[in-house]
Order: sequence, then C-alpha cells, then structure tokens
Amino acid sequence: MTNTPSDGTPSGGTPSTGSPGTGSPGAGTASGETPGIEELEAQERRLVLPRFDFDDAWALGSLLVETAREREAPVAIDIRRGPQQLFHAALPGSTPDNDAWIDRKRRVVERYGASSYLVGARFRAKGTTFEESSRLDPDQYAAHGGSFPLAVEGTGVIGTVTVSGLPQLEDHAMVVEALERFKLGRSKGDA
Repeated sequence: MTNTPSDGTPSGGTPSTGSPGTGSPGAGTASGETPGIEELEAQERRLVLPRFDFDDAWALGSLLVETAREREAPVAIDIRRGPQQLFHAALPGSTPDNDAWIDRKRRVVERYGASSYLVGARFRAKGTTFEESSRLDPDQYAAHGGSFPLAVEGTGVIGTVTVSGLPQLEDHAMVVEALERFKLGRSKGDA
C-alpha cells in the first residue's frame, strides 16, 4: 500500500507513513521509523490497563484533547466501551469525514482485536493490502492507523480509543502516547 491517503483530512493524499519524529514516545522505533509488527504487538501488550470505567474514558479523552490542542492537530477523538460511546470530541479543523473514518477504523479493531494500524501492517507483510484481501467492505472497514484496543487485565479487549485527522502513523502515535501517559499517570495515582 503506497501513498495511501490520510484518514480524511481535507488535504487528502498524504503519504500513509506520517512524519517521523512527531515526538510520540513508543509509537515508532527508536530511530523514528515506521514501527514493525513486533513493535506494534509490543505496544498492545504494554498498554493493557488494570480497569477502564466512565471516569477513565473522560480522563483519557481529555488527555487526548489536551495533546491535540498543544499540537494544533485537527482531529476527532472517540472512546468506546463495547457499543457505548463514552467520549467524543471534534477539534477545530476536523470534519464530519473524520467521524466516518473513526467508525471504519474502530470496526477493524472490534473485528480483529488489534490496532487498526497493526492489522494493516500484517496484511502488508503478506504482500497484499487489507482492501484487497480482507473480503470486508472498504466503506465499513479501514485498516488505517488511529484506532487502538482498550484491553483490561484478566478480561481482554473491552473497547476502543480512536483518533482521526492526521496521517495514519501520526493518528496511531497520538493514541499510543496518550495511553502510555494515561497508564503512567494512573500508576502514580494521578489518573
């Protein structure tokens, strides 16, 4: 999949690899390159939470909004536990199209139990694309970065956190960074 469009930003056509060095710890490799499958899988193992409730959704969503505002990122943010939307925000510059991308990426996480970016990377590693080989309707499913499973210890995946509006690697990186900060804050008693 070369030069896949970004996930609905008005400019469109942005290369899917995003911009290296976006200041997102853990989202890429140490050299700022696109993360490989092993690193993406490690992110998911590392970001399992001890619990996730309504207050946690608010705290995580607020952290994402704060991060996006600091970067003037034109994103929409969505957090769900099962089918229930617990948090949603649309920042300046985002469009209704971002909500459609959120739904498409979220459905991939719900179906595969893995981040939308990881699912797309697994198809690319097989020499194909999600769109060509998944047999799923591309109007309903998009294996583009930005949706991440919310997993709880002893339970598994219970929901999703999704960002849309930047190139896919940057959407993914923003979610991973926020989850890392959220988990660290919680372990220190701040979240």
